[in-house]
Amino acid sequence: MTLRKLVIRSMRKNLKMYYLYFFAMIFSISLYFIFSTLQNDQTIVTMVKSSMDFSTTLQVAGILLIVITIVFTMYATGIFIRRRSQEIGLYQLIGLSKAWVARVLILEHAMLGLGALLIGMGVGALLSRLFQLLFMNLLGLEAVIGLTFSGTAALQTLAVFTCLIVVTSVQIIWTVYRSTLLQLFQANHRQDSPVKRPSIISGMLGIAGLGLIGCGYYLSTLIVTNTDILMFLMLLVLASTILGTYLIFHTTISWILNVYRNRRNGNLGLYNSLSVAPLMHRIKGHANSLTLITVLSAMTITMVSLSYSLYYSTRSDVRLSMPFDFAVENMPEEAAKISSRLEEEQIAFDRHQVEAIRFHGVWVDQGSTADEMDSTFLLFSAEQMAQAGLDLEHPQDGEGIYYSSRAVIEGREIVSPQEVLYESSDQADRLSVSRYKLANVMNYIFYGDQLLVSGDTFERMRDSIQKEEYKEFLTYEVFNVLDPEQAGAASDIFLSNVDSDRYLTDFQSAYEGSRQTFGLLIFIAGFLGFVFILSTGSILYFKQMTEAEQEKAHYRTLRQLGFQVGDIMKGIIRKQLFVYLIPLVIGLIHAAFALNVGSVLIAASMLTPILISMAAYIVIYLMFTVVTIRYYRSIVTDAI
Repeated sequence: MTLRKLVIRSMRKNLKMYYLYFFAMIFSISLYFIFSTLQNDQTIVTMVKSSMDFSTTLQVAGILLIVITIVFTMYATGIFIRRRSQEIGLYQLIGLSKAWVARVLILEHAMLGLGALLIGMGVGALLSRLFQLLFMNLLGLEAVIGLTFSGTAALQTLAVFTCLIVVTSVQIIWTVYRSTLLQLFQANHRQDSPVKRPSIISGMLGIAGLGLIGCGYYLSTLIVTNTDILMFLMLLVLASTILGTYLIFHTTISWILNVYRNRRNGNLGLYNSLSVAPLMHRIKGHANSLTLITVLSAMTITMVSLSYSLYYSTRSDVRLSMPFDFAVENMPEEAAKISSRLEEEQIAFDRHQVEAIRFHGVWVDQGSTADEMDSTFLLFSAEQMAQAGLDLEHPQDGEGIYYSSRAVIEGREIVSPQEVLYESSDQADRLSVSRYKLANVMNYIFYGDQLLVSGDTFERMRDSIQKEEYKEFLTYEVFNVLDPEQAGAASDIFLSNVDSDRYLTDFQSAYEGSRQTFGLLIFIAGFLGFVFILSTGSILYFKQMTEAEQEKAHYRTLRQLGFQVGDIMKGIIRKQLFVYLIPLVIGLIHAAFALNVGSVLIAASMLTPILISMAAYIVIYLMFTVVTIRYYRSIVTDAI
């Protein structure tokens, strides 16, 4: 038999083993080809704003995709080599050299990879236009895109594939040459030693795992209020959470299962013998992989949920920071030109004039000057802002409300009554600020901490602020476009009638810029998230495939004793739900605390995008559970 026929025959024989791995490689290659196509598409590059480093962002995402694919491929290759260890041992036993065996495996792997490359590039080329349209829709861009094949993307994908084959070939050579015949024949029969009776130490370590995770969760709540030691706290949270997760899988779960077994005096019954007993014997060996899968799941859920939340709430977040479509400060001529042009273009709008005072003052805690912070303030009248169309809470006389859409991020939220101290010509030189609102009363582009007071307080402070160099009287002309369909045209009129050196912007421009940024972010996060899901789910699936093959003799014995397939599968299903759901549940909890920290970046509600992201992740993850259970059923059914 020639080498080529032997390789083809071996691939056919192991087709059931390779099909999900083959699909995963096709999926990864297709995604990378699509990323490369987008990166080199000049139509999209020229339409994206120059302020966004579009090409660099996709390059970084492509590198991450390459790293994920290589790690996953190496892990899967290691599992498959172990499953075929007896076959490798037989080749050597009949006198074939290790070099010949390595050459066969490398050729087989290269042919499999070449097939995945050709199919993946074909699928990527067919789907590239669909993803281009999706990408442009996320960014709010409009253009006509044809169905093209990017030669540059093909060359980049081919280079990545070559690196992948080289890395896995080195892995195969290393495994074949370092393994003895005894190791090869015993590779599929090695199991963890039975877990010993729980001791005080194992109990303490089991509780320590839960304690470390709880400590990480608690430290994560301190990150927002301790930004000066942000990196230190983040490292502590990561170290505590990862170590706690490892102890959960390595010690805590086996300790709990031992306690459960002892309480039943070792009488587990059929179902528990097929679910609890294998876990007790294998959980330590799975600790590393389950910890990695749990951490990656938490990172994926956090990344996708946070990016989707940012994109989902873009308009509402921008509106919180820019309550008016556009505004100008002490620019009556420009305001008149803008109004005239809007009327010429028959764009319906509202225009209001708002007075304000910019003055210098000091933030102080009430009754103390220990923590003083100099600042510049913008003072507005609640009555005037209400006339301009804002829905506001009217403060009491002598009281101010601090408005800032970034108060939480900047650490300026009012957690206790504070006062603003200013130079005054009378005895009233303090303004009490008892609360804050996570919004602005004037567009953020104008300098100063925004304070809202009653009309009487506004008039009194205007007359009492003493030093002229510490105060400035301002007049804002604010505009709101009534028809959202005309917002783009109104934005062009505004930008063309103001001096570009003033760095003025409007709501529509800020919204489009944020939408492009977060659209690119959700696009990358979404597809990297799919690769993470595919990788972690496949790793679990491959490990369960290996266990199913190792336990096939046990199922044959049970079938010979008269147990039906359905009886055996009840225990197996319990085991699979445990193996898949425990990392998923812990990952979801980790992600929930991480998202709680990330929520300070978003003023609007994150609940809807988080629930959608988590639901999608759970559904995809459970699909692997179903596939694994079906594979086990086929093993049990064919046991006899």
